[in-house]
Amino acid sequence: MSDKDVEGTTSLRAEGWKAMRAALPGVFPEGDIDLRDGRLGEDLVDIGLTSVWGVLWGREGLAPRDRSLVTLGILIALGAETELKTHVRIALTNGLTRDEIAEVIYHSSGYAGFPRAVGARTAAREALEA
Repeated sequence: MSDKDVEGTTSLRAEGWKAMRAALPGVFPEGDIDLRDGRLGEDLVDIGLTSVWGVLWGREGLAPRDRSLVTLGILIALGAETELKTHVRIALTNGLTRDEIAEVIYHSSGYAGFPRAVGARTAAREALEA
């Protein structure tokens, strides 16, 4: 646990919102928003906000652009097209070009497999057309 987390999840939520708003400018209004919807698994978004955005994206050590490159590669390897769509848009915000995103997809075909690369290309096209 970092020094930032002495107060518990409150500081991680704040760090998470800061990182997420930087990655997705204009998507979320200011302030601490309740992401719960009263449906099954409603805490999953909050868990991601604190653990992924607050802890991982909020860390120093890699620039947001580098984190986007790593994240795209992992999501492609996992075949996680739904998350990939969001992270393609985040990658653009973090300074990657469309050509660089295409190169990540091409490169992944040799490591994650051609079907995963095709799925990633489809997801990226959908994200870029939205």
